[in-house]
Amino acid sequence: MRAVVQTVGRASVTVDGEVVGAVTDGLLVYVGATHTDTAEEADRLARKVHELRILDGDRSAAETGAPLLVVSQFTLYADTAKGRRPSFTKAAPAEMAAGLVDSFVDALRARGATVETGRFRAHMLVESVNVGPRTILLEI
Repeated sequence: MRAVVQTVGRASVTVDGEVVGAVTDGLLVYVGATHTDTAEEADRLARKVHELRILDGDRSAAETGAPLLVVSQFTLYADTAKGRRPSFTKAAPAEMAAGLVDSFVDALRARGATVETGRFRAHMLVESVNVGPRTILLEI
């Protein structure tokens, strides 16, 4: 699994004119899955994201209680090695990816994190104000 983690002053996801998830002073986390990922890897990635010392004062969301907005992002597995059109064959099939993203979110919540989400397979408008800016790529 892969995650892109950004510190944000605010972030939200809107679907069909409705805000379905929003956070302030927290983390925006884009998560992607590939064919070989497992629920155990989702749990390990959740721990890593939650304990990542990326916030002010070299602190983590686990320490500060900062909320997380999790957005499924299959394009994290785009292959651009050939030509100009990305291939997404390395991304997990939708049904598998949905379960892995749910496992990731569940693992964060089990750790006590406040988690908002986007809507899987929806056309989402994601807005964010990056603080720092701090953007970290994690891979398990």
